[in-house]
Amino acid sequence: MSMLSLPVENLDELTSFQAGRRSTAATLAARRPRAVLVAKRTIDIVMSLCGLLLTLALFPILVLAIYLDSPGPIFYRQRRAAGFKHTNGRCEFSTFDMLKFRTMRTDAEKFTGAVLAAEDDPRITRVGRILRKTRLDELPQLWNVFIGQMSLVGPRPERPELFRNLALAVPFFEERLRDVKPGITGLAQVSLGYTGKAAADSPVMAHSTALLNPFRMAEADGADADDARTKLLYDVAYVAALEHFWTFLCVELLIIVRTPWVMLRGLGR
Repeated sequence: MSMLSLPVENLDELTSFQAGRRSTAATLAARRPRAVLVAKRTIDIVMSLCGLLLTLALFPILVLAIYLDSPGPIFYRQRRAAGFKHTNGRCEFSTFDMLKFRTMRTDAEKFTGAVLAAEDDPRITRVGRILRKTRLDELPQLWNVFIGQMSLVGPRPERPELFRNLALAVPFFEERLRDVKPGITGLAQVSLGYTGKAAADSPVMAHSTALLNPFRMAEADGADADDARTKLLYDVAYVAALEHFWTFLCVELLIIVRTPWVMLRGLGR
């Protein structure tokens, strides 16, 4: 695992502010019950192993469908940002190789570089669209969970280059990964749409004026940062639930139970 960092501008002016954030975060991490850590890792090991065994028969079918639709590599390795911390005035985060079934053309980023996938992204293959809607493209990540790089439930990991930009654009965006492993599913994933958009009748839409283009800049309408702000609310709520064992257990099990329903309805990211 490697370490990447985000430079902090005007360090002299922000020293006391950062010290307060570090102190608060350290206190919260220290308060996290050991029972939560043990239970969460136990759930990860048991569920990922069961998931791999139960879905193993699907792998040959998915491999064949992917190859026939778009010849090329079946699996896709992508660097993703993981745990976050402050070190010597810099925001540092580790990275790991996340596994997925390939859902895009082999030349998807040849001309665009790293960009977030849109809901109707033309780079996505026909089979890939089905895999994404049902989240079957995430099945190989059960291995990432089993070996401890990810958790079954947690904030979705972003690509390092995108994480860097979002952390600069959205205040406290990096806090969603502080002392928490990224997950396959999570509170944001089962509560929001494909890109992180909230449904029109969602309670969070009551705060839409603060979440969507808060500075009312015409050129910022529909920016990726809008969806990132919405996802951040759910991710921070999940992180807060880890401070108490029974709250954690209720939220964790609720997300796990709701995930198959999201998959069947084709609402997954």
